Amino acid sequence: MKLCRFDDDRLGLVEGDIVVDVTPALDDLPRVRYPLPHLDLLVAHLGELRARIDSLAAQAPRRSLAKVQMLSPVANPGKIIAAPVNYLKHLEEVLADKGIHHGNPILEIQRAGLFLKASSSLVGAGQGVALTHTDRRNDHEVELAVVIGKQARKVAAKDALGYVAGYCIGLDITIRGPEERSLRKSPDSYTVLGPWLVTADELTDPSQLDISIRVNDQLRQSANTDDMVIDVPGLIEFASSFYTLHPGDVILTGTPQGVGPIQPGDSLLAEIGRIGRMRVQVRKAD
Repeated sequence: MKLCRFDDDRLGLVEGDIVVDVTPALDDLPRVRYPLPHLDLLVAHLGELRARIDSLAAQAPRRSLAKVQMLSPVANPGKIIAAPVNYLKHLEEVLADKGIHHGNPILEIQRAGLFLKASSSLVGAGQGVALTHTDRRNDHEVELAVVIGKQARKVAAKDALGYVAGYCIGLDITIRGPEERSLRKSPDSYTVLGPWLVTADELTDPSQLDISIRVNDQLRQSANTDDMVIDVPGLIEFASSFYTLHPGDVILTGTPQGVGPIQPGDSLLAEIGRIGRMRVQVRKAD
């Protein structure tokens, strides 16, 4: 199942190049009051809604994917967790290029650990990236994004995939400079998630996925997720040893080699095998 959020927070089931509008399924979500839960309600109750989504799909309105605005398929992640230098060739390019590391200490991921991005940085493919601090280098980083489906704490790697709701393409846009990663990677629109959520029953093995990004149709990054230093189960084990993971939390699994600068006016085309592709426009922030 491929689920998307589009236009004015509508829920869609993606079938080829068509979006089936199954928004009435959201009426079955539980009503919540302040204080709101630290999770994404749709992701938390996705298993319960699937039958309702399937029943609506037969008669639901249909729209062309090309004519809707794609929002992040996860509306309310409690945390966006990111894995630095999780591909060996990317570690090598970071160490070799001062324009990337700016004198910051660069450690392998086992020593560097994970970091957090602000949830306010999250947008969907149709909303685009709005670059700030354009006097500095802003880079693209394409990543496999893992969406947690149920509460997880101190999960063993062998059990970790059982806690996954699904997968998306992620962009971790980065301002280069001397500051901490979380600051430079958390401006508004610097986390792009999309174009839809591919549920875990449809993508059971994230370890052999081709991943790439093109900037203005020029190939910049191309690799496979089997190049990760710590694989998806290992990252879930690592993260859940420090944090309680909640439904809707997102883990960005690291970017391969080939990161490079982007400018207002650029068009990004990110693709991950068995998930799909998303085109994202770059502009200057107001």
